[in-house]
Amino acid sequence: MTAAKTATLRLILGDQLNPEHSWFSHQHDDVLYVMMEVRQETDYVLHHAQKIIAIFAGMRDLAQQLRQAGHRLHYLCIDDPENQHSIPANLSLLAERYQVQELEYQAPDEWRLDQQLHDYASVCGRPCRMVDSEHFYTSQDEVGRIFSGRKKWLMEYFYRQMRVKHQVLMGEANQPLGGAWNYDHDNRKAWPGSPSEPSDIRAMHDHTALWHNIQMAGIKSFGEPQAENFCWPLNRQEALLQLEAFVNGVLPHFGEFQDAMSSKAWRLFHSLLSFALNSKMLNPHEVVQRVEAAFHQGIAPLSAVEGYVRQIIGWREYIRGVYWHHMPGYAQKNVFDHQRDLPSWFWTGKTKMRCMAQAIGQSLQQAHAHHIQRLMVIGNFSLLAGLHPERLHEWYLGVYIDAFEWVELPNTLGMSQYADGGVLATKPYVSSAAYIDRMSDYCKGCHYDKKSRVGDKACPFNSLYWDFFARNESTLGHNPRIGMVYPQLRKMTPEAVHSFKEQAMFYRKNIETI
Repeated sequence: MTAAKTATLRLILGDQLNPEHSWFSHQHDDVLYVMMEVRQETDYVLHHAQKIIAIFAGMRDLAQQLRQAGHRLHYLCIDDPENQHSIPANLSLLAERYQVQELEYQAPDEWRLDQQLHDYASVCGRPCRMVDSEHFYTSQDEVGRIFSGRKKWLMEYFYRQMRVKHQVLMGEANQPLGGAWNYDHDNRKAWPGSPSEPSDIRAMHDHTALWHNIQMAGIKSFGEPQAENFCWPLNRQEALLQLEAFVNGVLPHFGEFQDAMSSKAWRLFHSLLSFALNSKMLNPHEVVQRVEAAFHQGIAPLSAVEGYVRQIIGWREYIRGVYWHHMPGYAQKNVFDHQRDLPSWFWTGKTKMRCMAQAIGQSLQQAHAHHIQRLMVIGNFSLLAGLHPERLHEWYLGVYIDAFEWVELPNTLGMSQYADGGVLATKPYVSSAAYIDRMSDYCKGCHYDKKSRVGDKACPFNSLYWDFFARNESTLGHNPRIGMVYPQLRKMTPEAVHSFKEQAMFYRKNIETI
């Protein structure tokens, strides 16, 4: 039986799970939607099991919603014998079967997919059109245009531009509510154990059948699948309920404790909405509007609301602009020429450094860690130890459920590893054990002594910290944002410098066993 002719074939990618896209506002019998679970996407880096499960589950749920709404849809499961496991090959297969006249696709957010579909459009032999995903505040090149002619791409400058343009938390005469643009100085408290971590209200799913399906297809992954008790949202409805719960019960404490870390509470006061946002179940506009409304309703203080809004309207959009401006080639940036492979315990969490064991262990178990765990624990150690930034990028891209290249790559290469030489960050974000101890309980009960720089039990962060700056003085010595590091280094005796360098060299050589 010959398939009905189709005027338009529309591709929906795995991170385009927005049922409210204008595509779906009308049902057309001559439009066929296609969604596909392909090895091209599961295998380009090694992914966390929960990430694969969450994306496939979300895709399947959206497909069901669209069919129930009357839309025609062809879904290629991971084990479909007709699945070519390549997006272009599957498009060609379906275009021929359904006698497709034209192809449409929403703008991809990753450069490799954008390039792949652009190349396919030039050779497929039928008209192809890319449409907007209708998700972001900014266009791909808007951030680049805002910073055109400026030497430094300072996020704060961009953030203020966005606040004014979209009138978010603004008062009269385009001045910020409360008289300040940024309340970051109020949001750096350690968590003393109270208020209590809120209950986890996320819906629970049993995805054991899907997980079995994924395993039988031969897809490699790492991390704990937690398929029987899966808490990541399945669809927009669940994500909206999660947003409401965050605003009403968690947001009030988000600000002051957003940088805190605890071995007793992995969620603390974070929204855990990044997967729903980055897969487009939620729109950033509605999240910002709901959070801003919480301030006006007296639910949450301005410092908490501003801190959350800054992450979305500021940092998230800014990072995306940096990504598109510097691609391709950004992943290969390596200003310090760091070449060391990641130690095997990045895939097990088995290290004697309690902070790294906690942060990596949580990442493997939950497919999530908040920004300070990613930046100032795992990223901090990686930069100090000289791990290869591109290999680290691949690990971050795989391990976190919310990691898609447009948002993860600049955060890892630029912000965390300073591998771009200061394009994104004004200085390397590194520290000794003191910062980690101040913001967490990780140092308590650790094998290593947080106060010692040298010796058998000296915390690796301490010697590696000073050695990092000593090794890279030619690159960093004239950076005014470094502060007192180099004056302090110059005051050290030659014996003290030699001691910490020897200690750091020992830890780098024995990185597998520290």
